[in-house]
Amino acid sequence: MNKRVHTPIVILSTLLTLAMPAAADPAVGLWKTEPDRKNLTSHIQIRQCGPNLCGKVVKAFDPSGKEVKTKNVGKELFWGVKPAGNGTYKDGTVVVPLLNVKAKANMKLQGSKLKVTGCKGAICDGQTWTRL
Repeated sequence: MNKRVHTPIVILSTLLTLAMPAAADPAVGLWKTEPDRKNLTSHIQIRQCGPNLCGKVVKAFDPSGKEVKTKNVGKELFWGVKPAGNGTYKDGTVVVPLLNVKAKANMKLQGSKLKVTGCKGAICDGQTWTRL
């Protein structure tokens, strides 16, 4: 192959490789929560925030499935959750809106389920979310 023809192909290939985003963490995506104490479910968008994960409430629904507006839609629910390998995430912060409490956040991914736990001291509570 002519060297002058080969060089643009190599340059183009290199540029395309550099332009491709890094592989997303397997927990990144849209998740549905279990019903909360007000019997509302939410959709949480988990995304990369630097090397860690964060999550925002993007929609909320009443028990009939009708979308509702709450003061939490659009707010960060958790941040700083660090991937620890094997589907485990730790050392983040979660806000429990109904209790107005911040707690230590940990998560465990197993297939299309994500166990999200918040601990304040020795007291822990959590939910299992389902990927949408």
